[in-house]
Amino acid sequence: MRSKKKKEQLVETALRLFCRHGFRATGVDTILAEAGVAKMTLYNNFGSKEALILAALEKRDEGHIAWLTAETEARGAAPEERLLALFDALDAWYAGGDFHGCPFLKASGEFESQDDPIHRAALAHKGRLLGLIRDYAGAAGAPDPRRLAGEIYLLVEGATVVAQLTGDRSTAARARQAAEALLAAA
Repeated sequence: MRSKKKKEQLVETALRLFCRHGFRATGVDTILAEAGVAKMTLYNNFGSKEALILAALEKRDEGHIAWLTAETEARGAAPEERLLALFDALDAWYAGGDFHGCPFLKASGEFESQDDPIHRAALAHKGRLLGLIRDYAGAAGAPDPRRLAGEIYLLVEGATVVAQLTGDRSTAARARQAAEALLAAA
């Protein structure tokens, strides 16, 4: 039990630090000191920093998709409303004090090789995000849900990147307006 708690603390601490400072820039010693665990806890549970990064990304993936789904469904009853509510949820995320950009975009940038497991984990998350948007587009009755989902996905990612790069937290609201135009045209 205590070991499981230490493992979870290690993953949560690593995730927080990776999101804030990046994956390569965050050293194992910093993670261990912040988490208050011994080096053996890391190596007994994960074996390597790479495995810890993968565990942190998995935790973030599960949490982010669950949060985004709950937020969009709470903010919009109809599927069309949920497509737009994605941007309202993003707006809330950007406005929060813990927004440091998308950790999956950071991971894919730091681990560029398509064969790298960390890059593949980032890509898998983006696939799940696109799948969620595609589900909403299909439920909304879009004539071509794949295309509409792809366009809205580009707006979601673009808003996140611009918010991350520039600090402009109004990007989600502007992307929402573009999504409204896409929905009207669909």
